[in-house]
Amino acid sequence: MTRSSPAWLLIAFVIAFVGVGFSYWQLGYSQVSLPDALYGPGLVAVFVVALMVRAFGLAKFWVAWMLIAATVPAAVMARIAFETASDPTSHNLWPFEVVIAAGVGLLAALGGALLGSLFLLRSSRRP
Repeated sequence: MTRSSPAWLLIAFVIAFVGVGFSYWQLGYSQVSLPDALYGPGLVAVFVVALMVRAFGLAKFWVAWMLIAATVPAAVMARIAFETASDPTSHNLWPFEVVIAAGVGLLAALGGALLGSLFLLRSSRRP
């Protein structure tokens, strides 16, 4: 598998998705208040995965930033879908939850992608 293989991006997406979702999914419904529920190791995982994707030259800046940032609202939407299946009235304001999660994900992934770009500039393995 080469460095430009799209499988690496899929692996990075899954790692960031599980990283941000694992701690968020374990919270009880009464404890979830966005964006506070997302702060912690999950966003660090998003930051680090965006950094690694960019630093290893797996994708261009915009692709790395947007792909890894999309993991945060995807994790929130997975929880919304699961909880809505058991109680349809649990997430009446789900669009706001997704927008807040998208903003938090964009900021975390932006920091990682920018730092990864700096590492890539200093590297001899530029794509």
